[in-house]
Amino acid sequence: MKIAVEGCAHGELEKIYDLVESIQQREGYQIDLLICCGDFQSTRNLEDLQCMAVPKKHLDICTFYKYYSGEKVAPVLTIFIGGNHEASNYLQELPYGGWVAPNIYYLGYAGVVNVKGVRIGGISGIYKGHDYLKGRFEFSPFNESTKRSVYHIRQLDVFRLKQLSPKVDILLSHDWPRGITDFGNKNQLLRFKPHFREDIEDNKLGSPPCEDLLMTLRPPYWFAAHLHCKFSALVQHDEGESTKFLALDKCLPKRRFLQVLEIETAEEGKAELKYDLEWLTILSLTNHLISIKGINGYMPGEGGSERFNFTPTEEEKNAILERFQNDLRIPQNFTRIAEPYNPSAGTDFDLIEQPKAFINPQTTEFCNKLNLDDPLQLAMLMTGHSLNTSTYVDQGPTPNTSATSPERNEDEVPLEDSNSSDDEPTTHFLSRAPLASVLPKPKWRQDSTSDLSSTLDDSSLSTSNRSVLSLPTPKKEGSASENFAIDELNLSSPKVACPAVDEPPQAEKKGESEDKPPMKKFKRRNEAIYAKEDSE
Repeated sequence: MKIAVEGCAHGELEKIYDLVESIQQREGYQIDLLICCGDFQSTRNLEDLQCMAVPKKHLDICTFYKYYSGEKVAPVLTIFIGGNHEASNYLQELPYGGWVAPNIYYLGYAGVVNVKGVRIGGISGIYKGHDYLKGRFEFSPFNESTKRSVYHIRQLDVFRLKQLSPKVDILLSHDWPRGITDFGNKNQLLRFKPHFREDIEDNKLGSPPCEDLLMTLRPPYWFAAHLHCKFSALVQHDEGESTKFLALDKCLPKRRFLQVLEIETAEEGKAELKYDLEWLTILSLTNHLISIKGINGYMPGEGGSERFNFTPTEEEKNAILERFQNDLRIPQNFTRIAEPYNPSAGTDFDLIEQPKAFINPQTTEFCNKLNLDDPLQLAMLMTGHSLNTSTYVDQGPTPNTSATSPERNEDEVPLEDSNSSDDEPTTHFLSRAPLASVLPKPKWRQDSTSDLSSTLDDSSLSTSNRSVLSLPTPKKEGSASENFAIDELNLSSPKVACPAVDEPPQAEKKGESEDKPPMKKFKRRNEAIYAKEDSE
């Protein structure tokens, strides 16, 4: 199975898919799966765009709406995680994952899926210490604070991933794991990104929770984005295990944002998504740990009176499998509940407001089957809010819902670097779109987490190796941590690894932006990204 890995998508789906198709034509093979490592920007309309944490002058609807509306269909199965530039209101509708458009699947706050026997896990968002221990209390319309805190990683999602045994084959994050630069060519990275030096020296570059996951799960492969550069590393664990790490750039001409690799799979045929049984069971077992409080809480740990190890037993997994009637294929149940962007509408952008929060039918169906709570629903209920009923009627292609087949802030990395393309982002207009939802009753009481202990226990987690992937072995000159240079990961042939270095994506055709008003660039940010202390 051939997989294309993308760094920061930044909403440029047309360009990414055009590039994938050009690679297929040039190389003469089919790419089975596209993985995007955050900043996907799944904005359905301009209301969604208002929920994205960037200065207004840099808001751009981009091209995702075409795939949401049905005007275009993703030519390759696509899965992605969230970053820090997202339509957070839309992704909040799918906390456990789901289809954001036909053939495009979001992994949720954290998630694990199976594709042809390959186990792919991911965690969305970026790390900020002042929000890490809090619950999921945010919902739209957001203020300037919650518009950012909503995409910060929470401890529950990390705790859930740490229960996995055996480990995943591929793990995705938007952040880099903290300390990963010690295992790659740090000097080469600093030549390209000299303003990283202070954070690297202070061990502040990257995410501590991702570092914890890296050392606990030891996945054979880890892919990330966020810092807008390509960087590879080889992490040697005990007992001969290793993790090959690769971070990729953002989707711009002459940038290294796409990598193609080949993976050995245990299953033949077309790539389709399946739920991971162990992950489903972990979600079920830890549902009572969900918090929607805006204050710090803690996960259960050793020494308390309640269960703290949620790695499921065979009996627990079999009970979940029965709920799914022994069929773990993810249903094709995508439903449009918002009006897609209409380029010809012409409504004044300044009159567009953030939408209210809505429940997605995919989440309702999933929660009912697994007896889970929707964090967004709980946050609304516990604060006395109600969800509006939409009058929107989907006029696009009707999906087969019965099928089971396949202003700048410390969180932000600049959207544009000084050496990027001269093309400027633009703003379009759209009339407001109504949404739809259903509000089922909560399945647990919020006060159930009040007595949780603050420590975690990882002693019972398995470290068995399930690597089914095969990539070329890196050079062995000296220690791996010193000599595994940025270009030594060699996940594919040089022609395929970085096709955008020598030519812009095919979608950038003449005349594409002739009618778009000019916009100012978002200047390079020359201070440390993670330098702010998060203790307040």
